[in-house]
Amino acid sequence: MPTEDDPLFEPLDLGDKTLENRVGLAPMTRTSATGDGRATAEMARYYAKFARGGFSFLLTEGTYPDTSHSQGYDDQPGLATDEHVEAWRTVTDAVHDEGSPIFAQLMHAGALSQGNHYEDETVGPSAVEPKGEQLEMYGGEGGFDEPRELTAEGIDDLIEGFVAAAERAVEANFDGVEIHGANGYVLDQFLTTYTNRRQDEYGGGVENRIRLTAEVVEAVRAATPERFVVGVRLSQSKVNDPDYRWPGGEGDAEAIFGAVSDAGADYLHVTEENVAAPAFEGGTATLSELADRYGDAPVIANGGLEEPDAARRVLESGADLLTLGTGALANPDWPTRVAEGRSLEAFDFERILRPDASIDDSEVPADD
Repeated sequence: MPTEDDPLFEPLDLGDKTLENRVGLAPMTRTSATGDGRATAEMARYYAKFARGGFSFLLTEGTYPDTSHSQGYDDQPGLATDEHVEAWRTVTDAVHDEGSPIFAQLMHAGALSQGNHYEDETVGPSAVEPKGEQLEMYGGEGGFDEPRELTAEGIDDLIEGFVAAAERAVEANFDGVEIHGANGYVLDQFLTTYTNRRQDEYGGGVENRIRLTAEVVEAVRAATPERFVVGVRLSQSKVNDPDYRWPGGEGDAEAIFGAVSDAGADYLHVTEENVAAPAFEGGTATLSELADRYGDAPVIANGGLEEPDAARRVLESGADLLTLGTGALANPDWPTRVAEGRSLEAFDFERILRPDASIDDSEVPADD
């Protein structure tokens, strides 16, 4: 298929950036920063290779926003200090030199924290022990601790942490931030019925449970320049509970996508193991289709889109952009390969993500 007739290679404006194609790099936890959260020269070369391979925009791994309870994993990068800002500039400069914008994903782990340089206790919307077990590939072992319930003051501090990190992202020359409201981390814990037992304005119905995510988006949007992209990532499934679904079905989807759109999100990044599958039992609409239907921002789809035809179909069904995770790890030049009609490599989990998820030497191009 010639690229001029291929939906994967149509340009799109996002913020003040014109993306050359519809394919971006998904955020992936790689636990390869220093112990105190500074990005490294190896990370700069790692990210730059995806821009060089044709990805039109890049999302960083989840990056913790504050020096209290947000860090989720040992050797996770942060945007919580001036030293973090300086280190990330090396990464953003390297990516910009290859011609792509890069957005920092801001992630507060909440009750799913299994490694924190600053605090031992975990926090969440309610004192409910998370389901499942810690992730061994990120250095965890056994079950999760029961978190301390966040007070109203703690929620205010959490919002301010996201805002301050977004301001640091501007200083670090990022082109935008993505608020991580998915996959079971703290904002998703507020949205999830069984982890949120609050009786205040952040608990109860779906409009209250999505409130914190919307407030974070609104506060970050207000604190950053107009040209700066502020997106949000949402999912039903979680790293510790892949089978969870929004109990209100399409009605919940309408409230959730509407709330974050009204808060000023510049895009809606939806992710599931297979984002092309129906979102709810008995229905036909996918999560990306529902985001397109009820949201008011470009939709980015993620999950199960490594094959070009699957990626094309999700674009044709309402998504504006897509991101690749495992497909990008196997093929750092995925867009270039597809554009040139070359075959794709299969993802090898054991080779890339064992014995742990940190970046392997083979994934880091030589320093020219």
